[in-house]
Amino acid sequence: MGYECLLAGLPDLKAGADSPITMEGLLELLDESMKPSDKKLLTQLRMTVDDPQIDALVARYDDEDVPESDKPEWWASARTILSDADVRAMLMYEIGLHSNNAFVRAWYAFNQDMNNIMVAAICRKHGFDVKKMIVGNNEVAETLRTHTTQKDFGLSEVMDNFQEILALATIDNLMEREKRMDALRFEWLQDKTYFDIFSTEQVLAYYLQAAMLHRWSLLTVEQGEQVFREMVADMKKGIKID
Repeated sequence: MGYECLLAGLPDLKAGADSPITMEGLLELLDESMKPSDKKLLTQLRMTVDDPQIDALVARYDDEDVPESDKPEWWASARTILSDADVRAMLMYEIGLHSNNAFVRAWYAFNQDMNNIMVAAICRKHGFDVKKMIVGNNEVAETLRTHTTQKDFGLSEVMDNFQEILALATIDNLMEREKRMDALRFEWLQDKTYFDIFSTEQVLAYYLQAAMLHRWSLLTVEQGEQVFREMVADMKKGIKID
């Protein structure tokens, strides 16, 4: 049995509109209604780079007494060329991409690919080293690293929505760019769960969509500019500029 009663009672969500439900109310409802195993999936989706689990991994992998064989193959290299924020993001994606749930894995993969494409386009535009800013080791990440001089980064034949994502990097208005990215995420979630009626995946998608709408209802122009400044600062930390 799925989540017929839960989903039937939730208000409809519309991209670009205000959230019709508070996050506190939604999380309380999900906590009351979801199975323990599904709550773990929700926790995975709510993970941030400041998650205690990631703190523990960073401390472990930075420990010189821990054998290199017990660390990710990419750790030493990433620690020398990426900022701390990017290293943490890499760990977050690694955890998400190894979830036992296909929807969670797909969500993390989609976000990693989209963020990498955006970063690659912005780095190339401003003369930064693309290779030093790409996160992860999947096909899209490796293609971005090895085809930095190609106009399409070699991805036109790899991703169906590549051009749509790449076009977002040309939007100068930062708030508009972020909103367009969330619009793509919103649409991806709808498409991904279109046939999963009353399923765990549909509940998880609803939470993610509600969280996006809630974030934009709170984000002022000043906050958006601050977020961007922090992103640029993190980017510069990971790049040696002559």
